[in-house]
Order: sequence, then structure tokens, then C-alpha cells
Amino acid sequence: MVTLDTRWLQHVQKPARYTGGEWNSVVKDHSQVDVTMAIAFPDVYEVAMSHLGIKILYSLVNERVDAAAERVFAPWVDMEEEMRNRKIPLFSLETKTPVKEFDLLGFTLQYELSYSNILNMLDLAGIPFYAKDRDMSYPLILAGGPCVYNIEPIADFFDVASIGESEEWLPEFIDLYKAEKAKGFPGGKLAFLRKAAQIPGTYIPALYKDTYTEDGDFKAVEPLYPDVPKTIQKRIVEDVEHVFYPTKPVVPYLDIVHDRAVLELFRGCTRGCRFCQAGMLYRPVRERTPKRLVSIAKEVIANTGYNEISLMSLSSADYSKLPELVDLLMDEFKDKQVSVSLPSLRIDSFSIDIAKKVQQVRKSGLTFAPEAGSQRLRDVINKGVTEENLLAACTNAFKSGWHTVKLYFMMGLPTETDEDIAGIADLAYKVLDLHRDITGKRNGKVTVSVSFFVPKSHTPYQWYGQQGLEEIHRKQQYLKSLINNRNISYHYHDGATGYMEAVFARGDRRLAPVLVKAWEKGCKFDGWSEYFHLDTWLEAFKDCGVDPDYYARRPRDFDEALPWDHIDDVVCKPYLVREWQRALNEELTNDCRRLPCNGCDVCPALDTAIIDYKEGGRVDKITYGLT
Repeated sequence: MVTLDTRWLQHVQKPARYTGGEWNSVVKDHSQVDVTMAIAFPDVYEVAMSHLGIKILYSLVNERVDAAAERVFAPWVDMEEEMRNRKIPLFSLETKTPVKEFDLLGFTLQYELSYSNILNMLDLAGIPFYAKDRDMSYPLILAGGPCVYNIEPIADFFDVASIGESEEWLPEFIDLYKAEKAKGFPGGKLAFLRKAAQIPGTYIPALYKDTYTEDGDFKAVEPLYPDVPKTIQKRIVEDVEHVFYPTKPVVPYLDIVHDRAVLELFRGCTRGCRFCQAGMLYRPVRERTPKRLVSIAKEVIANTGYNEISLMSLSSADYSKLPELVDLLMDEFKDKQVSVSLPSLRIDSFSIDIAKKVQQVRKSGLTFAPEAGSQRLRDVINKGVTEENLLAACTNAFKSGWHTVKLYFMMGLPTETDEDIAGIADLAYKVLDLHRDITGKRNGKVTVSVSFFVPKSHTPYQWYGQQGLEEIHRKQQYLKSLINNRNISYHYHDGATGYMEAVFARGDRRLAPVLVKAWEKGCKFDGWSEYFHLDTWLEAFKDCGVDPDYYARRPRDFDEALPWDHIDDVVCKPYLVREWQRALNEELTNDCRRLPCNGCDVCPALDTAIIDYKEGGRVDKITYGLT
């Protein structure tokens, strides 16, 4: 057990990040359980504690009497310095147990720029980076989250990856581990991993070999044993209505990024935005009923004391029973000063009535995501909204007393031109002028936030070569030159971080040594602009003889083998190719949720269905003409 001395801890920024003891945290005696698991998030406490997946898995494991789950997050640079100087190993928040002493260490992989932090955390824990260098005396290193759909750049560091939703997978894995541990792991680590590979949704990188052509292009990831599946199909929870949901989440001592109660309305999205990886990975749509959601909300508020409930899903305004749910929540909490909030809203599904209701307790600005400045480009990416939708939504908002609007866009999208970039500024001015015309005042505020497009695996744009940094910087400055009004704020993301994200998003196992080299040169917290150093990364690539442009900027052929082909999110490749071609033709694809099936193959391949309560519940797409 690690002892924290307040004599030096008081000199660390935000010591509450490391002390534990928060309300609803669970402390168990490790000698009284069969399996211990450290649940890790490779970022600082405030980011990690805002993540719903961490809350779910932490509570899910601790519901078991035979297992204990504790949290461990990346220490900030000041705490890391103290730990290294005082030879303090990475430890858990609940019992201050060194992470090295746990049975399992599971990382949530949310974004590629956290990879250097994973290595840093392993080093602080005294755990070798490479899986081949670890026997069963070390924790098994697990991975989950969206980045596992192309885990190849960091596959050599992990023992096990959970593909898809983990609520049903993790108990099965823990059961196997418990049984094999009781027998002393006969056959050692390899024998255990081969048994674990039989659990659906389990990817064991050590049981597969990557191969390349004579020209150095990726060829395949192939199983080394006949009993190992050639492809790993994702797991989903079909019945989200009754699946475990945490109603006693840990309440932090300090402010975190999203410090509120969270209601997950549904999973999945079939809007079909061609840039959106989540929309492909998490299909099909599966809703919870308003009754279940209100029940969860009552328990969470009672157990935490939060005064805000966030309605969270990929596209929350698409929840079929949203008006009914909002009315139920407002009625339930009307005397308790508990507010309800929605994240960024789709313009075409915006309801001013709902917005007015959810902001009765406390009012904030509205956020919309047009994504592109021109209708042509919005059609290319299949956003499915129009300028008229945006102006209509803003008209209703301004007439109802709102003065602030935030607009999200992306830059560097396929087929983008300067005319599309200029359209971003045009939209911002039109919204600002609309506010003045409606209110007669000049106190309207428009925030334009622009991110750098990153092509991701398992999307129609997985074959697209990212635009170069010089071109992105030129476009960023061009847009800046077009915005000359103090009531319009323009913010944009650093293109260099988007470039490095693309390298690892489309990379293969040859990137692992580059990551180690970059970490050795001091790279960590790369998702934080003040700690990201592109020059250091480029030095690491040069030292390893790897060209980052090969991964980020090179267009791929449709018939080219891809490093993530063996990870099956069940959206079939012919569908993605069709969507790429429809994008070039500026053609829209309908949302299959309530319209005919588009043939992505998810429902029949998983033998599942859309759960949509506007349609009466279960919707089998076979009835919509899928063959």
C-alpha cells in the first residue's frame, strides 16, 4: 500500500486527484475477493471521471462479491515528478495499492493521442511495455473503447482487447480468469489467452501475426492457431432497457469536465454521417423507455446530490420519446432545482419547446453542428441538414430569448474547397444578422469552432488521405481573415494534433516502436496542446525509419488490405464503398431507422433489431426489404 504524505502532497496541483475517498467509491479487502481489477483512463482525473464507460465498468465489477474494481488515472506532470523522485509506483485511488499487484489492468482507449500516456502509466507502475515480456506475475493488460477497432499500432502492448460493448463481455472474462486462477493457470499465460480467445468479442493480439508485402504495404493480420477466430465480431447489448446501469457513481471532490448526472437515452445512430466513426461502430439504435430513464435519474440524483441531468447519446434529440421524457423529468424534479441539459443538437430535430423546458432552471447558450459551410459539402458528408434548418432553429431560439449560439464545423473534409470554407463565415454572419433583425439588438454572440477532420477506420472515409498541414493552416488563416466582427468568436484546433491522430487511427503494428521512441523523448499528454510537440514526434518517426505521411496522407485503394480488417464492426465493406461513391456524387443516404434499409448488414449479421419506441419497440429491418 502506498502512503501519501501531506507534507509534499500539498505542493501538488489539485491533490484531490490522487487521494480517493470520494462519495460512493467502493473499498474492498483484496484478500476477500478472487479477482482484482484496476480500471485505467490514460488522462487526468477531471477527464477520466467524466467518462460514462468508466462509471459503468467500475460499478459493474464492484456489484460482484468475488471481484474488486478500483480506479487509476494518469497523474499530472507535477505529481509524476514527485512520484518518480520518491520512487512511488502508480497506485489505485481506493486502497492505494500499486497497480502492478492487481490481476487485471484495463485501459479505456478513447482517442489516439492518449497512447503515450499509456506507456507512461505502465512505466510508473513498473510494468514492461510489451506483452511478450510479461508473464502471469504481472497484471493482464486489457483494452476497450472505440480505438480498439484499430488497436494495431499499440497491439503489442496489450494482452486482451474487448471489441464492442463490454457489459456482458467483462463478467464472462472475469469468470474465466477466476476459474483458471483457482487452478493455478495450467499451461501458463499462452494457454489462458487461447481459452480467452473463445469468448465472443475477444481479440488477443499475441495469437495473431501481421504480414507485409515485398513493397512494405500491409498484407494481413492472421491467426497463429487453428482454433483462433480469423475475424473478431463486436459485442453489443441488445436489451439496453434491462442491462446494468450505474446509479451510485463516484462523486468527485473537485470540478470535472462533465460534473453532472448522466442519462444514456439510447445507443447507436443511423443518421449515416460519413465522417462519423461512432455512427458506424455503435449500430443499431437501441432505446431505453422513459419509465426506465426516469427511474435511473431518481436513483442517481438521490445517491449523488447532483443538480443537473445530462441527456446523453450520439444524437440525443433523436430520442423518439424526448418530449415525454423531458416532461416527466421536469415534473419529477420541479421542486428540487434539478436542471436538464442536452448536448449539441441536430438542427433538423431542434425543438424550441424542449429547449425552453430544459432551461427553465438555468439557461445557457445553444450549440448546433452544421459540420460544413456549404450545402454541397453537407451533402457530401451526408449531414442531412440545410441552411434553412439552421436559420429556422436560430429564429425560434432568438424569438424565445436566446442570444448566444455555438456552431461546430470541420475543416479538411473530402472535396472541400475555399468556397466551402467561406461558407462557414457566411453562416456565422447570417446567424448574427438574424439575431439583430429579430431582437433589434446588437448583443448576439456566435462562436465558430472548427476541428481538423481525421479519417477513421470502419467509415466511408477510411480510404481518404488527410490533407497536409500546410494546406490546413492556410485554410485556418483564410477563414480567420473572413471573420471581422467582435460578436463572432473563431476557435480552431491545432492541425498538428489532428495529423498525428490520423497516423495512429490508420496505422499498423510498425508504429509501436515509434510510440516507445516518442515516449523516451518525453512525449506525454499529447492531447493537451501545451504538451504536444510535433517536432519530437517527427524525430521519433525518423529514428525508426517510418514515414508518418504513409499512414495519414496516403489514399488507400478499395481492394487494399487494411490493418483493421480482422476487427469486425459488422458494417460491411460494400456499404462503405457505396457511401464513398455517393459522397463523390453528392448524394444523400436516408436514415434507415424509420426508412428502408440501406444494406449496412448490421441487423442480420448480429441477429438483432432496432429498438425505437416511436415505431412501437423492436423493428426488424428484414421487413424493410433487406435481402
